[in-house]
Amino acid sequence: MKKYILITINLIISSVILVSCNSSSTSDKEIIPEETDSNIIEISAAQFLNSEMELGTLSEQNFSESIKTNGFIDIPPANKASVSAIMGGFIKKSNLLVGDKVKKGQLLVVIENSDFIEIQQQYLELDAQLNFLENEYNRQKTLFEEQISSKKNYLKAESDFNSAKAVYNALEQKLLLLNINPSNVKSGNISSTIPVYAPISGSITKVSTSVGKFMSASDVLMEIIDDEHKHLELVVFEKDVFNVEEGQVIYFQTPENSLQKYKAEVHLIGKSIDEQNRTVKVHGHLENEHEPFIVGMFVEAEIITNSIQKNALPINAVLEEESNFFVLVLKEKNEDSYKFDKKEVSIGLKTEAWIEILDTEKVLFDNQILTKGAFIPLE
Repeated sequence: MKKYILITINLIISSVILVSCNSSSTSDKEIIPEETDSNIIEISAAQFLNSEMELGTLSEQNFSESIKTNGFIDIPPANKASVSAIMGGFIKKSNLLVGDKVKKGQLLVVIENSDFIEIQQQYLELDAQLNFLENEYNRQKTLFEEQISSKKNYLKAESDFNSAKAVYNALEQKLLLLNINPSNVKSGNISSTIPVYAPISGSITKVSTSVGKFMSASDVLMEIIDDEHKHLELVVFEKDVFNVEEGQVIYFQTPENSLQKYKAEVHLIGKSIDEQNRTVKVHGHLENEHEPFIVGMFVEAEIITNSIQKNALPINAVLEEESNFFVLVLKEKNEDSYKFDKKEVSIGLKTEAWIEILDTEKVLFDNQILTKGAFIPLE
């Protein structure tokens, strides 16, 4: 545990007792030393220089009221994609790894299944039947209008044609969903494989398949995220949420780099409370979205709810002794030494760098104060 000692210069209290002895029998005479002010501390110019001490003055600094919270780095739902196939099958081609970057529309995997052939076969058969059913429908319509054929035959032809057309259109849409071009099928190019393309641009974060593995339609083949628009997802307790407003500044840090602070801004405040934890979600926009954050990374955050200016000194300028606080005010300076007056002060708010001085009448603005080197740590 560190202890702190005040750098003091050995105060030389000169006591000179002069005794004068006379040849005649006279009484001895004693000189009493002058009393020295214990609050005056003298430091040599050499020590001031070697210890890299600094002088400063009282100044106005910002002190903030804040809400401490935590959360994680996240991205919008539109920037996440779980890739699955419309129909199951065996993986024939899969070359991508976690971390690979892909562009929207890029080939991810190729799936093979004999069911794909059957769908294309049904489509071709209906394509051929549709021409016949359409011609029959038109013929029956003409005969019915000329009162040559019965209405029953006309309605049956109409029903057959419309039913076949509905199935044909459905199969065509299914082929499109399977990334099979209906025009190629009509040309006789029937394939047992289908390609699966990237729905968004981004990076592969998960691969759940391999060549030869059977994947059903409900299985996730890969996961892709686009981290170009990262944001903060924080949780604020119910008792604090009324102090949070849009536009407030957020300072946050990650446990992996606790010395670096980053800045964000409150963008959205949730409108419902988590019944279990009694918390509300707060969405924050990052000042710099291109910082090397990883999606899902835990953060510790501080939402600044109010900021006020106070008279303050650097925190290292204030000494603590038995629950009392002191500063060293420059009283006299010359070529050889610095003399400081040790004065007690009352303190208020604190930050990592500054401490509020409440009784400024004791420490005037035009006085110089020892702001660096007032104390040194001992292990």
